[in-house]
Amino acid sequence: MLTLSRAVFIGGVAISGLTSTASFAEKWFMPTPYGDGNLPTQIAYDFAKEISDNTNGELNITVHSGGSLVKHTEIPRSVRTGQVQLGEIFLGILGNENPIYKHDNIPFLATSFEEAKKLWEAAKPDINKQLDKDGMMLLYTVAWPAQSLYSKEPVNSLADLQGQKMRAYSPSTSRLADLMGTTPTTIQVPDIPQAMSTGIIQAMITSPSTGVDSQAWDYVNNYTDIKAWIPKNIIVVNKRAFRRLDKATQEVILTAAQNAEAAGWTRVAARAEKDKATLLENGMTVSDPSPQLIAELKAIGKTMAEEWKAEAPKEVGDILARYQN
Repeated sequence: MLTLSRAVFIGGVAISGLTSTASFAEKWFMPTPYGDGNLPTQIAYDFAKEISDNTNGELNITVHSGGSLVKHTEIPRSVRTGQVQLGEIFLGILGNENPIYKHDNIPFLATSFEEAKKLWEAAKPDINKQLDKDGMMLLYTVAWPAQSLYSKEPVNSLADLQGQKMRAYSPSTSRLADLMGTTPTTIQVPDIPQAMSTGIIQAMITSPSTGVDSQAWDYVNNYTDIKAWIPKNIIVVNKRAFRRLDKATQEVILTAAQNAEAAGWTRVAARAEKDKATLLENGMTVSDPSPQLIAELKAIGKTMAEEWKAEAPKEVGDILARYQN
């Protein structure tokens, strides 16, 4: 194990740096943007516990949930620079860095968990390559339930949303809001309740899990189950931090990551149904989209797919070719 001698401060918390040599138990820090009620965070806690248990406490990972240590948009840089050793990132927020990160934010490209898994396998080689260039390594992914529409009033067509402020949380969701005739407003998960209750946003497309976590029934009445896409979180580690560990500890981390990824894909479907039921139990109207709304949204999805391909024809073309074969 490593003894860490240098520290930096993030949010008033001393975070060990990556320099030094072997000796006693090591402490790592893992920021995640999501609260403790969310499946990805629960999996992160299980991941950290498995590592601590299987290294006899020699590597302890502290999970900082809800953006409490590092804000979501700052997590990639914090891992890249070694301010924290690992972190959880919604993949789509990296879309401005490289178009390959947008693959799971394209509406109606993959709308079932089977399709989403296949799309991920198609994109993973390019994702790994880019992360490696940036000094990071992929550990595991956690899928979200399919993204659907929350609104105060029923939505039967895009005309019902015209001029409203729509929550955005990635480059792709900002573009989607534009094409829907709404105004994109960037709001991260912890800020949803305040943004909704104060009118900063009036509608959002997100998972049933995020709706439950933010108690959407307090500020909107309708959930339209459009199932537009299935995004993912990625959990990444700083390459230097990982390589400084002994091989046995590296294997413990990689095994825990495999288990976390398996849990992320198997538990998400059940969680999606449970969270939709919770929305209903709290008085929300849960409905399927009208034929007109779904046709309008699929047309937008086609436009976004074409724009995505135009951003990086070779890289995106390779991902699509692997996905569609």
